[in-house]
Amino acid sequence: MEFLRIFWDLVTESAPWLLMGYLLAGIIRQVIPSDWVEKQLAQPGIVSIVKGACIGAPLPLCSCGVIPTALAIRKAGASKGATSSFLVATPETGVDSISFSYAVLGPIFAIARPIGALSSAIVAGILVNALDRGEQASNEGEVGCDSCCSSKEPPADELKLPLGHRLILAVKYGYGRMISDTAKWLAIGLIAATMITALVPQSFFLQWGDGVVAMLIMVLVGLPMYICATASTPLAAGLLFAGISPGAALVFMLTGPATNLATMGVIKEQLGLKSLLAYLVGVIGTAVAAGLALNAAFLSFSWPLQLSMAAHGESYPLWQQLAAVILAGLVLRVWIQPFFRAGSDIKEAREPLTAEQSR
Repeated sequence: MEFLRIFWDLVTESAPWLLMGYLLAGIIRQVIPSDWVEKQLAQPGIVSIVKGACIGAPLPLCSCGVIPTALAIRKAGASKGATSSFLVATPETGVDSISFSYAVLGPIFAIARPIGALSSAIVAGILVNALDRGEQASNEGEVGCDSCCSSKEPPADELKLPLGHRLILAVKYGYGRMISDTAKWLAIGLIAATMITALVPQSFFLQWGDGVVAMLIMVLVGLPMYICATASTPLAAGLLFAGISPGAALVFMLTGPATNLATMGVIKEQLGLKSLLAYLVGVIGTAVAAGLALNAAFLSFSWPLQLSMAAHGESYPLWQQLAAVILAGLVLRVWIQPFFRAGSDIKEAREPLTAEQSR
């Protein structure tokens, strides 16, 4: 029962952001012209990577909600590097998590967090693009991912429809196709986070204190976790209260939202294994560097920790629970629909036989 309670709490916590992310994905596909996305993010240079990070950083989307949005951007023509920088910057920080960080962790973390997020996003995007250029050079003349992604663009007649109709199609696409594309990794990520929360005691992580070892432990903790930037803030405050260094807490807040199993699975499927490895190297390496720099700054300037643990209620408002029910229904539909289709196909196959037998 405890396992199910934790699992449902995670679903309830992330459901509003997920539903928002799927809606944004549909809007991007139906409303925003793909040529504008290509112009902003499809260029192979660093400019599109920086744009991807800057566009994603202020968006209030967590590690779950960013996945469908990033997939829509990629399918609209964004480069691998720009897609990766968007995937890093968006869940690591946002207007909501920055304000929450200021309230719970103080102004220093409210500044260090977005700086670390933008830096890790740009570095990851550069590394992914560097590997992508190598793959393009070795596979010249072959059909790449861009062709298969471009085949999923909206038909030309859809783009000529009135705005209201296109918004309806955006809702259908976001809560239909995009959920089908991500349901498997969404479930895997939530189950993994539930197991860590339920089975691994917090004291196990606190024994490492500070330093590079503690930061690497925080990386291992954050890699499989399915946690958004806002939800990671009070957990980081609890770890700080227990004695880990500010840098280790920052590493956790940067790696946790950007490197969960759901995100890594989607990157592997959509961008390839080499891009996933470059993504992880960029995120982890920059997070550790940012953590070391923050520790050095606290030591040099004798900054005090300004922590204020926010009360985290056990119950959720009715609207958030309703969002969780809607999300669960949409995900379950992905696995239930094939059974109904199989049943209808069998029924249709038997009907001609029955008609012949009656003769």
